[in-house]
This record gives sequence, C-alpha cells and structure tokens, in this order.
Amino acid sequence: MDDHKDTNENLPGGEHQQDDSSHQHEHGEQDESDAESDEQRVEQDLLEEEAHPAAESETVLDEQHEHAGHEGEGHDHGSHEGHGEGHGGMHKGHEQMFRRRFFVSTLLSIPVLLYSEMLQEWLGFSVPAFPGSEWINPVFAVIVFAYGGMPFLQMAVPELKDRSPGMMTLISMAITVAFVYSLASVVFPTQSAFFWELVTLIDIMLLGHWIEMRSVRRASSAVDELAKLMPDTAERITDGGDTEEVPVSELSEGDLVLVRPGASVPADGVVEEGDSDVNESMITGESKPVSKDPGDEVIGGTINGDGSLRVRVGATGEETTLAGIMRLVEEAQQSKSKTQVLADRAAGWLFYVALAAAVVTAIAWTLAVSFDATVIERVVTVLVIACPHALGLAIPLVVAINTSLAARNGMLVRDRIAMEEARNLDAIIFDKTGTLTEGEHGVVDMATVEGVEEDDALALAAAVESDSEHMIARAIREAGDEQDLTAPDATDFEAIKGRGVRANVDGNEVYVGGPNLLTQLDSEIPDHLRRFADEAGQNAQTVVYLVREGELIAAFAMADVIREESFRVVDTLHDLGIEVAMLTGDSQDVANAVADELGIDTVFAEVLPEDKDEKVQELQDQGKLVGMVGDGVNDAPALTRADVGIAIGSGTDVAVQSADVILVQNNPMDVVRLVKLSKASYRKMQENIVWAAGYNVFAIPLAAGVLAPIGILLSPAVGALLMSLSTVIVAINAQLLRRVDLSIPELPSGTPATDAQPAD
Repeated sequence: MDDHKDTNENLPGGEHQQDDSSHQHEHGEQDESDAESDEQRVEQDLLEEEAHPAAESETVLDEQHEHAGHEGEGHDHGSHEGHGEGHGGMHKGHEQMFRRRFFVSTLLSIPVLLYSEMLQEWLGFSVPAFPGSEWINPVFAVIVFAYGGMPFLQMAVPELKDRSPGMMTLISMAITVAFVYSLASVVFPTQSAFFWELVTLIDIMLLGHWIEMRSVRRASSAVDELAKLMPDTAERITDGGDTEEVPVSELSEGDLVLVRPGASVPADGVVEEGDSDVNESMITGESKPVSKDPGDEVIGGTINGDGSLRVRVGATGEETTLAGIMRLVEEAQQSKSKTQVLADRAAGWLFYVALAAAVVTAIAWTLAVSFDATVIERVVTVLVIACPHALGLAIPLVVAINTSLAARNGMLVRDRIAMEEARNLDAIIFDKTGTLTEGEHGVVDMATVEGVEEDDALALAAAVESDSEHMIARAIREAGDEQDLTAPDATDFEAIKGRGVRANVDGNEVYVGGPNLLTQLDSEIPDHLRRFADEAGQNAQTVVYLVREGELIAAFAMADVIREESFRVVDTLHDLGIEVAMLTGDSQDVANAVADELGIDTVFAEVLPEDKDEKVQELQDQGKLVGMVGDGVNDAPALTRADVGIAIGSGTDVAVQSADVILVQNNPMDVVRLVKLSKASYRKMQENIVWAAGYNVFAIPLAAGVLAPIGILLSPAVGALLMSLSTVIVAINAQLLRRVDLSIPELPSGTPATDAQPAD
C-alpha cells in the first residue's frame, strides 16, 4: 500500500494523475457499456426462461439443491443475496423487466395519444402542429413496438418452433397485424391508422404481464423463504474449547457448535448441553416454542430462544430436514394436478379457437363493410381478447399458494393429485398408537399365577425387554426402575415382528408380548388372568403377557392416553362427512374401548404390520376413497395402497417415500387441515377455471362485433384492458386462498376432552 503511494507521488508533473483520470474515464465508459450489455443479456435470458418454463424449473431445482447442500466455495454472506435465484428470484427478474418496459413505453406513448386526431376529436382538445409533427405518431409507435412489443415477439418464437402456439403467439399476431396495417396507412393515406390503439395495446399488455409476474413471484416464494432460514455461518467449538466462526458449508457430522440466544440453528443435530425454547414454526407450523434439553433433536434453520445450546451436528447439506422440505415443496410446485392438465389443454385449444374466430370475423366484416381499418380492428381485438392469460394462470397460482400455505402449516405435499383427491376422501384410517394416542405407555396394573411374586415377574419382563426400544419395553423397564428392582441378565434377544420379544434368562426361554404372541405359542390363559385381561380391556388398557418355558405366568396392564386433539379430529371429520376408521395391533377389546371413547366408526384390531394394507383394500373394495394416516415406516405398504397416504412423524422425519403428504408434526389435527385446504384449493381452482373460460366464451363474440348492430364495439385497447383485467381477477381470487380458515373448531361443551383420557 505504501509502495503504491510512493510511486504515485514520484511521478512528475501529475502526468500519472492525468493518465489515470483519462483511463478511469475510458474505463467508466467501458463499465457502462458492459452494464448495458449485461442488462440486455439478462433480459434475453429472462425471455428465454419465460418461453421455456420447464427448463426454468430444472434450473431452479439445481440451484436450490446446491444451496441446500451448501456446496461450492463456502457459504459467505454474499450467498444470501442469491437466495432469490429460485422461483421467486426468476419471476422477480421478469417482473422488473416488464415493469421497466411498461413505464418507458407508457412515457413514449404520450406523444402518440396527444397527436391522435381521433382522441382529439373525442375529447375535444387540440395540440399545436409544427413542421414534421405528422411523423410523431408513426415514429413513436415504431419505438414503442420495438421496445415494448419485442418481448412478446421473442417469446412467441419458441412456441412456433415447438409447434405449440399459445398466448405469446396470439399477442404477437395482434400487435404485428396492428403495426403492419398502421404503417401501410402511412404509405396509403386513404386508409386510417390506429397508432394510438397499438401503443395503448402494448402498454396494457406490459402492465398485465407485470402484475402477473408479481403475483406469481409472491406465490412461488416458499422455497426461497425456506432457503433464507439457514444461517451463513456457525460457531464451531474446537477441541480446546474455543469457538471459531466458519461457513455452514464447512460443518460436518460430529462437529460441536454453539448456538447463542436468538441465533439460528446451523444444522440438524442433538443438544449436548444447555436448555432453551426453540421456535420451530417455520419448519413444523407449530407456533408455540418447543423446549429443548440435552438429548433432544434440533432442526437446522429454527430460531433459538433465550438459552444457550451446544449442539452435536447430525446432518448437513442435502441430509438436513430443511433441504428435505425444500425438495418436497419444489416437487409439489412442479407437479401438476388433474385440473391443471385440463386447464393447459384448454389454453392450447384456445389459440385455434381464437384464430378461427379471427378468420371468420375478417370474412364477415369484409363482406359487410368491405376491407378497411374496421376489419383489422375487429381481427386485432379478437386476437387480443382471446389471449389465455387468465386460463394459463388459473391453476398454477392456486398450486403455488396452496403448497406455500401447506408448508407453513407443517404439511409437505409430495403429490399434487393426492392433495387434490384429499377433498373427496370417504374414509380415513388412523394408526392408533402414537397418532390418536400419546404413545407413551405405563404399567398401571399386573397379575401373576400362583407361586410367582409380582416383583419377580416384573424384573424378569424387564430383563427380556432390556434390548428393545419399543414403547412398551421402555414402560416395563421404567416400572422396574421405579420399584428399584434388579433385572437378571438376558441373552439371545430376538424381536418377533408384530408379536413381542424373546430372550434367555437364567437358562429359561422367556417371551413378552401381546395376544398375537399367545396365538403363536398356543399358550393357555388361566381363568384369573383371562378375567384380568377382560377388565383391562374394558378400561381401554393393553395387556402384555409374560411366558416362561411355554407357561403363561403374568400379565401386565399398560395404559396409553388418548390425545385431547383426537376428539376434535374425529368430530370434525364426521362434520365433513368422512368416515373415521382405526387400525391397531392391540386386542379387540382395547380397540373397541378407544373407538367408543372417540366415536370411531370402524375398528381393525389385532392387525399385523404386513396385513395393514389389506384393511385399506377392504374399504376400497366397498367403493370408498381411502386415506391412511401412519408413521410412514411400519405403515409403508398401507400408505402406498391408500388413495391418499399421509405420513405423520416427528419434525425431522420428512423424507418418507411411501406417503403422498407428510405431516411434520405428530398431530392428528393436521389431517383435518389437509382436507380443509384441499377443499378450499379445489374450490379456488374451479372458480378460476369458470371465470377464465367463461370470460372467453363471452368476450370473443363481443370482440368479433356481434353487438355492432346496437352500437357496441370494442377497440383493441379496450380488449387488452379486459384481458388484463381477467388475469388480475384470477390472480386476486387465487390470493384469497391465503385467508382460508384451517383452524379446528373447539369441542362442544360437555365433550370429555379437557382431561387426558386413558386408552391402551
């Protein structure tokens, strides 16, 4: 730095400064030229993206996946500026381009309007004429056409190359016909031109596209907003106990990071030290902060509360919950529903309808009044007013808003068709344990055969369950710990799928399991244990049996708790006309007790995991459209079999491949929200389709001049205004979906839901 300064000072006569100033001036001009060239290149890219939406989507997906993985040369602060390079960022570029061209074209249109003889006559004003003023209209109209109309012409080229003419082709035909005819009128002065109609037509088209791009950008920003949740840097704790600030991209599994109060969690992991409340609403939809203690999982992108946490990183990049959510939201926004496919076909056919209407209009008016400006005006108006803007926007806007709204409420949609089908569900099957109930069991009672002490039986059961992670196993071990019992050593542990567990204890083969286990072992149930099991079943309790060397020696009554929300879920689904079924591996008595408590219609009890899909098929064979709600792991076959598979799990379980919809929270109320959102979204789709299609049914004949005998004729500019207004109405109607009420009604007074209810 100092050497550079000395060199400058030693140059004689300030020649260096002069040369440098000249160089800077030249360099500044070069920068301006480069900036202008860059702007033109960006606009060209945007036009190509507008014409090739599929390629745009693929680019977006690649960019967002790259961000989710935090790959490349770090994740510095500057990378956050690139977050907008998703759907929202690209549509923002379109929006800015059309806005800029709209304002410039409108400004250039003012002289054309002022020097239009027709407008002067209509509005009763005049402007001073001067030599050459007769060229104002054609010159400025050419500029407006070249600047404001060129984007439409460029975007029509790919449509014609792909032999799929559509909206841009219609617009290009309309403005080109108007432009060519108006220029011809300059050469042949006997014909009247309509330069002012041409420029106002282009201005209104640009305004309509600006509004459309703004609506689409706002609706499609879900993925970009998710990407912004991830912080740029993290505080990694070194082996020496110090902290170092590193880009999030440099974190790896096993690193220990410090999350200060108010900071974002940089990656998925497990709390090792500290306690705090973490705001997970942006991921799970749960507005209430979640308490986190050592051993609890945290999700990257969530916001820490007032406490300080030390988190051991468990997943980074593509493996994080946030990256999974982004992928699912992206897939949902790109997938098409049945209604959207119908709308796309209608928009494609509309081109040919409009072209045929324009030809018929030209022939009819030529026969009626001979070929003149009136004929061209009618043809241009038909082509403009038939542009399928509203029809093309009707469904994608609703889909984008629906997906964004679902994600903010903890519902991740993988299949758009399934989301659309959810409104038609006739029956929803819930897996009982952990969905309708809390899933946390406890031993509330027990009985043994003569000669076996309760403490010995409990210790023996705890020994057999020592290697199991099942909730019943944990409950038995916890009951033994509460009694300060010492469990003997167990060997040769084996889990028997859908039935229980087995192990060797002190040389004896010991089993612990439910009714299906006794069926497999063909064990006899003593009378007093049978009475114990019957009584437990009447109290909505699950009975687990202890078998030693083939002899049934004890029975344990396990209690679960019905979720308070489950009562509201069942009542609300009934109000929506949906049958509620429950599926469980527990005994028939326990299942019936829970079903009676909740008012469930159909019960499938003592069902093995591999047989769950058969129960779904059983309802489908009755002609019902069936939804299945399960954990997405044991219930995978049933979720796949169902018409709408709904995986319900913890906040980190977002990549369940067998489900159509994933509910981030383990909350059955989200199933009702899913149905409500499906019904509301489909209603908006139908409203938009009816409006967009109905508009063209009435507008095209009107543009052709069917009401001309009574003096009603639409100019091209008015036609463009109506077309843009139709697009705006569709966009506004789609935005109203954001106001849909996804809340669950409170329970009627007297319904037993305020206190936790015991179940199996």
